[in-house]
Amino acid sequence: MDRMLSGIKPTGRLTLGNYIGAISQFVKFQDQYELYIFIANQHAITVPIEAKELRQNTKDLIALYLASGLDPKKVTLFLQSDVSAHAKLGWIMTCMSYMGELQRMTQYKDKTAKGETGITAGLFTYPCLMAADILLYDAKYVPVGIDQKQHVELARNLAERFNHRYSDTFIVPEPVMTTVGQKIYSLQDPTKKMSKSETNPKGTIDLLDDPNLARKKIMSAVTDSLGVIQYDPENQPGLANLLTIQSVLAKEPIEAIVSRYQGKGYGELKKEIGQTVYDFLSDLQAKYRDIQDKKIVDQVLLEGAKKASLIADKKIAKVYRKVGFTITK
Repeated sequence: MDRMLSGIKPTGRLTLGNYIGAISQFVKFQDQYELYIFIANQHAITVPIEAKELRQNTKDLIALYLASGLDPKKVTLFLQSDVSAHAKLGWIMTCMSYMGELQRMTQYKDKTAKGETGITAGLFTYPCLMAADILLYDAKYVPVGIDQKQHVELARNLAERFNHRYSDTFIVPEPVMTTVGQKIYSLQDPTKKMSKSETNPKGTIDLLDDPNLARKKIMSAVTDSLGVIQYDPENQPGLANLLTIQSVLAKEPIEAIVSRYQGKGYGELKKEIGQTVYDFLSDLQAKYRDIQDKKIVDQVLLEGAKKASLIADKKIAKVYRKVGFTITK
């Protein structure tokens, strides 16, 4: 079975966009690949975050992953900081990277273009750590959205660069682009991604939102004045966004939803989607509370770190020998 790896930062609360764009895909992938998923808590401190908030976000994230259907018997779930090889290889990848490569990375490029101040060195170099995260596990595949594809490209370049300089060491990973639900947009501004950092609370549905509140957010979602139910992301982005949400959560093709609503209005469609979201969140949160009550998160992370370390420690030992950090071969 081919190995696949992905990570997510515990910054902010997980949104419906995170579930549709990533978590729901992981649930499918755990039966198709040897899946490793880590919580990228070392990436979380590239911008200021309180320790208390980071701890709570991390616990919530793991519990929501488990509630969403990830099975610790099938997937290895662990904390990045629990496996020291990530930071060790991250430094080596930093020394393998060029300034020009990192200056072209989206997050740093966008923030500097906006003239933001207080940008940390960590924000500039974190793609090197991300490359290390991937390369440590000889993952053949990395599931990514459009925004993250360049990070896999950097990991590929660094793997090839290291292999050329020191001999074959790393597998060159391949990005796996998701299809339906690849990106979910703000309910109030469908030109922008639904984000954990959304400033308008009506634009984002958090996975821990009150289900009634989430239903109201769907009912107030921006659509258009055309009044025709069809899937047209370019001319009707708000409607296309709602259709995508319904399609993924109800497991119904968009074409079938559109066909059912021929001649009907947006209000009726929103009512159905609102109920779908309500039912989904009610079920997810009941499972989340049960997981928290049983206090199984710590044990899942402990077992995951042990399993991940077996692979990561072996890889970093090999890398240390090749670069000359160990003085005996």
